[in-house]
Amino acid sequence: MMRTNLVRSRLAAGESVVNAWLSIGSSYSAEGVGHSGVHSVTVDLQHGMFGFSEALHMMQAISATPAVPMVRVPSLDPAQIMHLLDAGAYGVICPMISTPEEAAALVSACRYPPHGSRSFGPSRGLLYGGADYVAHSNETVMAIPMIETAQAVERIDEILDVEGIDLLYLGPNDMAFAIEGHVRFPRPASEIAMARVLERAQAKGVPVGIFCADAKEAALRLEQGYALVTPGNDFAHLTRSISGAVRDLLDRDETAEKAPATAGHGY
Repeated sequence: MMRTNLVRSRLAAGESVVNAWLSIGSSYSAEGVGHSGVHSVTVDLQHGMFGFSEALHMMQAISATPAVPMVRVPSLDPAQIMHLLDAGAYGVICPMISTPEEAAALVSACRYPPHGSRSFGPSRGLLYGGADYVAHSNETVMAIPMIETAQAVERIDEILDVEGIDLLYLGPNDMAFAIEGHVRFPRPASEIAMARVLERAQAKGVPVGIFCADAKEAALRLEQGYALVTPGNDFAHLTRSISGAVRDLLDRDETAEKAPATAGHGY
């Protein structure tokens, strides 16, 4: 039987999902993060500092852990989406999905015929998923539109009507840019927009995930009803941890002037 998608099964059971996010092209750190207790690890090819070859090695490393390998693609490019699925991704987060037509194109790229247009050639997907990968891929791999534009909020009901969407994923910073015109806090208008997306998705039985700055925000989002949370990316965790160690060792006033602001390394 094809390897289970833990993210899909937890969401179906009404359980929350903690998702890690990788922007550093390292199979070593990817493997470590996969063993950290998270349910999934997303390899970010949109804003991450790497390309397909590094992403492949990172997914191979994640596959040796209990976590589910997922990717964020740079754009709605069916050929690239299919290539990453062939490389073993069990979920595809696609940025800047603003219309039902774009959402339908994403779903189609993630599904084999007759439910989609994915080209045959499972490659490493077969190695990771199992011998019956092709037969069960359509109900295992997840198509995840990223909702982060004003147009997407306006057309959210139409997007949710697209058959085959497994999860919506919100990008708070791009949403703030689009609606507030900046990413500074407070962001009341974009928070209202995201709350509307969450409410409409819940009404239609579609779970919603969201990128968060840290674990504190992630806990708040879970309380609000989000099903999947990403408590910051690897670069933010790394630099915050090192900066914290330096502050513990040196004068706080001195290091405060020198330490970079890392909390904003999000999406």
